[in-house]
Amino acid sequence: MKKTVLVTGATGFIGSQLVKHLIDRNYKVIILKRSFSDTKRIENCLSKITAYDIDRCSIEKPFQDIRKIDAVVHTATATGRRKESLIEIFEANTAFPLKLLKVAKNFQTKTFINTDTYVNKSTIPYPELGSYSLSKKHFQQWGEQIALTHQIEFINVRLEYVFGEGDYRNKLIPYAIEQFLSNSPKLKLTSGEQRRDFIHVEDVVLAYYLLLQKESEPSQYYQEYEVGTGQAISLRQLIENLKNLMQVQTELNFGALPQRPGEIMFSQADTKAMEAIGWYPVKSLKERLIQTIEGEQKLKKQIE
Repeated sequence: MKKTVLVTGATGFIGSQLVKHLIDRNYKVIILKRSFSDTKRIENCLSKITAYDIDRCSIEKPFQDIRKIDAVVHTATATGRRKESLIEIFEANTAFPLKLLKVAKNFQTKTFINTDTYVNKSTIPYPELGSYSLSKKHFQQWGEQIALTHQIEFINVRLEYVFGEGDYRNKLIPYAIEQFLSNSPKLKLTSGEQRRDFIHVEDVVLAYYLLLQKESEPSQYYQEYEVGTGQAISLRQLIENLKNLMQVQTELNFGALPQRPGEIMFSQADTKAMEAIGWYPVKSLKERLIQTIEGEQKLKKQIE
């Protein structure tokens, strides 16, 4: 029987790829977006999606119209990197998903999958993105409480450092690739000692898909899964790998930029829970970096 899934953040980097993946596998997909959202990432599949403009309808409207929504996958977020205000960050990361969770529970939706982040492994908010970190943590805590009290399955998916072709330009990997493609003579960086678990967006989407398919124990209302390769490497090693793969002469000036105060120096996923449901990264990090480089080269040619 075809499942119906409501996705938030469907016009974003992760959400758009999830939507395409679900449509290809015969899921009925509902999305919540704003009337002014840029839909270019999903323009080829818009005709197969039922979309609601959340700034023009009530949050209950999709549930009233569709009647039975099997699962909600919440990928929408506000990090503060786009100069969002504190209120906007709170609304996007805490208030809105909390309202959505309560409505889903009232309409007997079985599963709510929340997208969390590796920066929230610590009990202390990440200083660089303090408001984002705090607001995400608050919703995760509310989700756990509501799941256990009202018996709706709440799956908290803690993502490591997600990357892939078409990612936002202000993130490290697309920025570095763009500099290398432009033959920049020098790239200023921090010391690069931070170690991260880099996971490709296609592997993340597969994780969501398997979580939607899995059968849960009746009493497992709150669950946590970490999604990453399970192997961390330094930012320095990653950038050096990119440079070698692209065979460029750009000078890497490590240490030219100061380290951020309170920087997370190590993060690596514990993948045991994901492996238990049959999930593993499909390709190696090197293969995924090559794929990302090739994808970025194609995008650059399209723009030119």
